[in-house]
Amino acid sequence: MPDVDSVPAASEPARSRDAFSRARAALDALEHLSGGLGTAVLAVVALFWLAVTLLLCPVGVGLLMVPLALRAVRAVAERERARLSRWGPRVVGPPPGPLRLRAAAADPATRRELGWLVTHATTGLLLGLLGLTMPLRAVQDSTFPLWWGLLPAEEAESSALGLWTVHDHGDALGVAALGLGWLAVSVLLMPGMARLQAWPGRRLLAPGPGTDLALRVAELTATRAAALDAHAAELRRIERSLHDGTQNRLVAVNVLLGAARRALARDPAGADAVLERAQEAAEQALAELRGVVRGILPPVLADRSLADALTSLAATCPVPCRVDTDLPGRCAASVEATAYFVVAEALTNAARHSGARHAAVTARRDGDRLHLRITDDGKGGADEGGGSGLTGMRRRTEAHDGTLILTSPPGGPTTLEVSLPCGS
Repeated sequence: MPDVDSVPAASEPARSRDAFSRARAALDALEHLSGGLGTAVLAVVALFWLAVTLLLCPVGVGLLMVPLALRAVRAVAERERARLSRWGPRVVGPPPGPLRLRAAAADPATRRELGWLVTHATTGLLLGLLGLTMPLRAVQDSTFPLWWGLLPAEEAESSALGLWTVHDHGDALGVAALGLGWLAVSVLLMPGMARLQAWPGRRLLAPGPGTDLALRVAELTATRAAALDAHAAELRRIERSLHDGTQNRLVAVNVLLGAARRALARDPAGADAVLERAQEAAEQALAELRGVVRGILPPVLADRSLADALTSLAATCPVPCRVDTDLPGRCAASVEATAYFVVAEALTNAARHSGARHAAVTARRDGDRLHLRITDDGKGGADEGGGSGLTGMRRRTEAHDGTLILTSPPGGPTTLEVSLPCGS
């Protein structure tokens, strides 16, 4: 019978992980709320500009300002779409809207943007200010015992709503306890506040029912072009690998075999060393050729399953990597190849650029979607413009009508989440 005292101890790592996850979610939410506060300030400016324009319309001056005001509304909305796309599913904007007042009032997309502008300039601004105020209050009150003695006597009162005046260290510790309360409230409420701040944008800035088809065609055109670019880049990579590696090895084998033939006529004993070098060069050429073939379609992926292929990737990764898969059935071969490529590229980045000590790969199939999650505890700061292969990963993913979300704050950790349709 197990010792009863060991049960709580066994749950400590789970509790620690849960606390760490909550803290991380709160920090992510703080970043989202800060970004939302920035677009909310822009929304306030655009809303004020639009209001002034409408007030001046009766005197004629406002009619000249209408196109600029509508462009400002669209620019702020596009800024919010870009922000929301970085933290979740992509929000696709509508085509350019009308710039005349009457036509804009009849345009559904413009009306939705104006509705979002009013909501974000009020509710979004309030949530952003609260999201920044709560952690600042927590830090201010938690550190109050360290600096309250430096304040003048008439100002030495609690900074948390002015509930009491601080006369001694006991009162100062009470303020610190209140600061810990602020911290707990921040951790609990900020993720929900971030979702609430983003909800109007995801609802109103997404394309309406009447524009779905046109936007879908535009999106498919863009992803098809990206897929063709990714295919061309892959062909160039294979050509470089064959030209710079395997071809040079085979040329060396040919040269060494010619030298061995000549050595047989002059010095049969010395020909053995030349043939040995030729054999080594041939073996290296075969190894490089196998590497190129595995980069096109790994044999373990074709012969066995995606789970086995991911396990093989983790086994050869320089960074210790844990793999957790739950993949009943097989997906389309092209989808599995894309998933393999994304995981391989992500683990390569973790080993080469992030300085990570551990990595983890999770693969799940949920209905007709394949979900991948690759994490590492490196230094973070991954950027698609940094030449780390992220652009190629995104193009391959979007070519399958999938989504790729990268979260990599400075200092880490880095999380890459990919969702792909399983195909047929």
